[in-house]
Amino acid sequence: MTPSSSPDTAQPPAQPADAAFWPAFRFWLKLGFIGFGGPAGQIALMHRELVERRRWISEGRFLHALNFCMVLPGPEAQQLATYLGWLMHRTPGGLAAGVLFVLPAFFILVGLSWLYVAWGQVPWVAGLFYGIKPAVTAIVAQAAWRIGGRTLKNRALGAIAAASFIAIFALGLPFPAIVAAAALIGWLGGRLAPELFRTGGGHGPAAAQAAPALIDDDTPTPAHARFTPGRLLRVVLFGGLLWALPMALLGVAAGWDGPLTQMGRFFTQAALLTFGGAYAVLPYVFQGAVAHYGWLSAAQMMDGLALGETTPGPLIMVVTFVGFVGGAAHTVLGPDNPFLSGLAAAAVVTWFTFLPSFVFIFAGGPFIETTHNDLHFTAPLTAITAAVVGVILNLALFFCAHVLWPHGITGGVLAGFDGFAALLAAGAAVALFRFKVGVIPVIGACAVLGGLLSLLR
Repeated sequence: MTPSSSPDTAQPPAQPADAAFWPAFRFWLKLGFIGFGGPAGQIALMHRELVERRRWISEGRFLHALNFCMVLPGPEAQQLATYLGWLMHRTPGGLAAGVLFVLPAFFILVGLSWLYVAWGQVPWVAGLFYGIKPAVTAIVAQAAWRIGGRTLKNRALGAIAAASFIAIFALGLPFPAIVAAAALIGWLGGRLAPELFRTGGGHGPAAAQAAPALIDDDTPTPAHARFTPGRLLRVVLFGGLLWALPMALLGVAAGWDGPLTQMGRFFTQAALLTFGGAYAVLPYVFQGAVAHYGWLSAAQMMDGLALGETTPGPLIMVVTFVGFVGGAAHTVLGPDNPFLSGLAAAAVVTWFTFLPSFVFIFAGGPFIETTHNDLHFTAPLTAITAAVVGVILNLALFFCAHVLWPHGITGGVLAGFDGFAALLAAGAAVALFRFKVGVIPVIGACAVLGGLLSLLR
């Protein structure tokens, strides 16, 4: 709680200043450049600025929007920004908030991806990424631990996580099948044993707000936020058109089986299956982009995750790196245009990844604002998130095997154990788990150590 909202303050809090569009636009632009720390950090930043400091929206309305975004597939922090921008300033406000949340990260990652493609084989640069890979392994393991600690509240959810791990690790089942099975279990469990699938308030802010807000708990729903079937139909049709037209153009220009068209279809599917946050979609993207389509290698995927961790914006922006590297490698615009090939693929991937999030908010927001009822999808979501823990654990083990045994399997056994990488991974794990060091310092330290080793060799 800030000093201005302390219960000991003698004077009642002043009415907040009017939230005009351009001050809000500047805030969303700023957020796009300083939104580090993953969804938890980004949501906390929005809460501090919009609820506590500026008082543009009340605590209750903020959490109501957050709960809705948490049951949607896609990046909940970006969707929350879109929702709040839409609630305050209609569709232009939602577009500004959602686009500016992503746009700085897009340009930053395009630049870093080009440097990676052009200079990644230089020994000292390769050494930096060599040091980063063990840190990424520890970061993914920490994600599984963190999500598991928040989600696996009883044996039933733990069993779902274990079954999910076995399904993907031992049986090789695809990620969508695991998500569908978990959702069905959650739907049934929520009706037969609801106490096992009841979850708390997630990672949303807990501080109460004493001061009135411009959009307060009892503020009537704005006219633009009221649900009508006609508006819903228009949003869905327009969103479908924004998907179909680019897809048709890609099919005609690049071929229906060309890399760009494949990327559009694949990342649309990924956008619809990202229940549980960015770490949940990473195994699915890995299965498709690395194992199935071969757009990039496992080592490059780990490098992209490291870049995504150290740039602002949602972590799911790693897909921009995947698109750029895949487009440049496959020279989708011809062998003489590697940069433009990468840029085109990055733009396609980013468009088809985030378009569904805008449609979800603009289509579902009016219904949520009008009803103000509790959501009925928490049990399937809880089961899906439990399954995601097992999937992320499998991803961490896969990364660990590739980092510690870079030569893979020789003669039926893992060969070529990398002791220095093991020390870096262990040190990163201790820093993250024991001393709670931030992700960026851990990645930076490991990168420096890897670069130094490359200079000494």
